[in-house]
Amino acid sequence: MTALTNYTENKLIDHIFRTASFVKPAGLYIGLIIAATDLEAGSVTEVTGAGYARIARAPLDANWNATTTNGITANTASLQFPAATADWGTVTHFGIWDAVTGGNLLIYARLTNDRTITNGTTPSFAANALTFQVDN
Repeated sequence: MTALTNYTENKLIDHIFRTASFVKPAGLYIGLIIAATDLEAGSVTEVTGAGYARIARAPLDANWNATTTNGITANTASLQFPAATADWGTVTHFGIWDAVTGGNLLIYARLTNDRTITNGTTPSFAANALTFQVDN
């Protein structure tokens, strides 16, 4: 199940109920997480080095489908990471950030099954594999 980080929740509360506006990120970047200290606070260890890079997907209708009645969206196309040039470790979660490096973790989810990424592996998510629902 996906969840919003405290950062994202606070930005939405400010935007809806207070005077601050939340500007939609110019880009969304999907990354792989190998350790999660405090997901709500965005405190995670992301894969680094060995050919790893976040995948960019702009916040566009063409990239994220939606149903208008139940607050769900998903990736419309498959997402493929670069091939690992060394072992990346065991991936336990994925996240979506607002920057290609650094930035704010916006959304995260635990993988159904942990995945050990070894040298030569090309991790990917199929179309509609990353599903998000806004609900409490």
